[in-house]
Amino acid sequence: MNILMDIAHPAHVHLLRNAYAEFVENGHTVIVTVKDIPSAIELLNKYDIPYVFLGNKHDSMLGKLVMQLVYNIKLLWIVLTQKIKIGFGSSLTLAQISKISGMKSVILDDDDDDVEPLFVKYAHPYADVVLSPEGTQRATKAFIPYKGYHELAYLHPNRFTPDINVLKTIGLTENDVYFVLRFNAFKAHHDVGVQGLSIEDKRKLIKYLEQKGRVFITTERNIDDEFKKYQLLLPSEKIHSLLYFATMFIGDSQTMTSEAAVLGTPAIRCNTFVGKIHYLKEEERKYELTYGFLPNEFDKMMDQIDKLLNTPNLRNLWNERRNKMLNDKIDVTAFYVWFIEHYPESVKVMKENYDYQYSFR
Repeated sequence: MNILMDIAHPAHVHLLRNAYAEFVENGHTVIVTVKDIPSAIELLNKYDIPYVFLGNKHDSMLGKLVMQLVYNIKLLWIVLTQKIKIGFGSSLTLAQISKISGMKSVILDDDDDDVEPLFVKYAHPYADVVLSPEGTQRATKAFIPYKGYHELAYLHPNRFTPDINVLKTIGLTENDVYFVLRFNAFKAHHDVGVQGLSIEDKRKLIKYLEQKGRVFITTERNIDDEFKKYQLLLPSEKIHSLLYFATMFIGDSQTMTSEAAVLGTPAIRCNTFVGKIHYLKEEERKYELTYGFLPNEFDKMMDQIDKLLNTPNLRNLWNERRNKMLNDKIDVTAFYVWFIEHYPESVKVMKENYDYQYSFR
């Protein structure tokens, strides 16, 4: 089978890399395309995944529209010349091309409809299947839910073993108290009007955390000069091991919040998406692995951080909560591979026997 994967965000490399490896091992031909996203390209190179470069990205809405047309034309050519059977990934382009090329599209989407209206409008109607975590608020008839999170495609215990040696590279030990902070660029199509921590709140947060342990900042953009001394100088493929052993994660990133949660690391998120995304609400309310705060709730957030840092056996408590979550979820990559290899029969199986997915644990 010829499969096409389109990478539109660095997180998509992690989301798809294990499935890519299994598809190739099982004898399928997989073509990976990527836009001009340096961190995504770096990860593809690290994982030895060949790719086709599609061109530059733009931050403006007009620029995004123009480049989307370019991406569509380039992917259409690949689909037709390479006889692609299925497009698989979190890509607007794959969904749109599938309706004019004969290729089927299975789209991965973990955001609720009201969080990403443009993607819902311009991708979902063209997708043959939209796979999303169970409970996601979704209107399209193409929606098929499953018991997992995107992050469990690469951080499930079947897929990820933390490397303690990563700590040594930045002068840490397993017993050290340290914090991983993440500040997003908020440039995606669904990020218009979104806010995170203000510069002043960042200063207050770091000043407080420095009294407790070491502080490391990772960011999508150029870091503010006053925070450069905290910038994380670690290869991007090693960040999950650092996150696993961290005392706490704090930031405005949806993805890294969930990554910390599924790894059993207390996670604090502050942005205007709080309260709007089902899988994060589930991680917070059902499994108590993470906490979300709006930007105007900074003092409340600081109180929660202080409370957690004064909680006895915090790591053991979070491991118990993580295990509860894992008992309810599946090995997401194993499910993805089965779903694609058995498509379209897999659609029928999921609709007639929803619990069949528990075969992938």
